[in-house]
Amino acid sequence: MKVLFVCLGNICRSPAAEGVFIHLLEKRGLSEQFTVDSAGTSGFHAGERADSRMRDHASRRGIELPSLSRQFVAKDFNIFDWIIVMDDSNFKNCARLANDEEQKAKLIKMADLCPNFSENEVPDPYYGGAAGFERVLDMVDEGCINLLEKLNG
Repeated sequence: MKVLFVCLGNICRSPAAEGVFIHLLEKRGLSEQFTVDSAGTSGFHAGERADSRMRDHASRRGIELPSLSRQFVAKDFNIFDWIIVMDDSNFKNCARLANDEEQKAKLIKMADLCPNFSENEVPDPYYGGAAGFERVLDMVDEGCINLLEKLNG
């Protein structure tokens, strides 16, 4: 199973989700069954590591964020089984690159996997403080648990 997490710049939310999902897979002994990656709808940060603040907050939870930023491209629809986006803008930008409805059906909003949160989107913490990074980690933690249950039966 191949899963891709997508946000705008691929330096905060999607690397956090990627790291949380990888951590969850390792804890459950399922790493060999999944390929996990992240990307951004913008290529502005291509080649950069995740934001240092997000890495610090994740590290405090025992989660590493190993990814390097890259831009989401149309061929990702051919590679990945599921594409988990962080907000409506990401959804629209990814859907625009889909060739057909079958590819669009691979798109899932992370917030739809987080029933215990009131937000309709995973908020971008980039311009906020520590609480924003913690909120993102809380949301993607719940979302990743629910995603794994959905994919793994």
